[in-house]
Amino acid sequence: MPDNLRSTWRNAYKFSILNVMLPRATATSSPGISELLRSYSIELNPGDSKTVEMAGERLDPATEVSLAWIPNSNPMDMIAPAARLKCAGHLPMPHVAARHLESSAQLQRLAGRLRDAGVDRILIIGGDRTEPAGPYDSSLSVMRTGVFQKAGISRMAIAGFPEGNPHIRETVLNEALKEKVSFARQEGLQLSIITQFCFKPEPVVDWVRGVRARGIDIPIRVGLAGPAGLLTLMRYAVRCGVSNLLRVLSENPSFAKVLVERGPEPIIRGLVASLTGEDGTRLGIAGLHFYIFGGLRRTMDWIDAERLLKAMSAYT
Repeated sequence: MPDNLRSTWRNAYKFSILNVMLPRATATSSPGISELLRSYSIELNPGDSKTVEMAGERLDPATEVSLAWIPNSNPMDMIAPAARLKCAGHLPMPHVAARHLESSAQLQRLAGRLRDAGVDRILIIGGDRTEPAGPYDSSLSVMRTGVFQKAGISRMAIAGFPEGNPHIRETVLNEALKEKVSFARQEGLQLSIITQFCFKPEPVVDWVRGVRARGIDIPIRVGLAGPAGLLTLMRYAVRCGVSNLLRVLSENPSFAKVLVERGPEPIIRGLVASLTGEDGTRLGIAGLHFYIFGGLRRTMDWIDAERLLKAMSAYT
């Protein structure tokens, strides 16, 4: 057995001892799924030290790891986990939530501390807060300060909303995206999009097509929930405003069962079907971004199992 397949098998064995049955449908994983899994990013809670430690060991080398700014937490708490992940060979991408920033001084301290930790990229978001804590009301307002550019941080990801944002009109979201892309081009920033997590491929594909039709060609990573229990998924869906999930789960129990048992695989298959269609190259989905609601171990076990199935199929 080749060394790379043997290594994949060892990782998958960890998955099998969890007594999780792999569905027969995944045994014919599409090459498109393998390509998307080859370039994934992941989101962690920087306050969970055990998960940060596990990430250093389990993630592929040079994996992009977004570190969430947890509401009511000190953003400086992201510095040590970011430095730890950087030393482990990964690419930490701390969140900067504009409406949580208390002052220009705090923003400058944060940028300087991130620079000193070796961070070269951030995920900049508006932040779910009715009233801004300080002078910044949007991600664009923070981008325009130039603070991160001066700190040598020129890689920025922004949020995408295939299923909309319950607090912002679609026309406003579209105009804001256009302005951010225009500003990034003027400043020479390397801008990309990470979408909110979705549970059906159709809204994602339609949204990406709309973005591309408006002449926006920056990389897009599709956000997906890693394998998790049903109650966990519903709790996060309520908090993040993913309305379609609640409707689908209540109207289609069989879909809920598939979602829990097979994780994001059915959604990824739907994305792949669009990627390999006649306009697949135009969509330009750069990869997947996993929200690990069910835990990092469970998500990584699922990824390892999917890769194993593809590797085995190559030798049969």
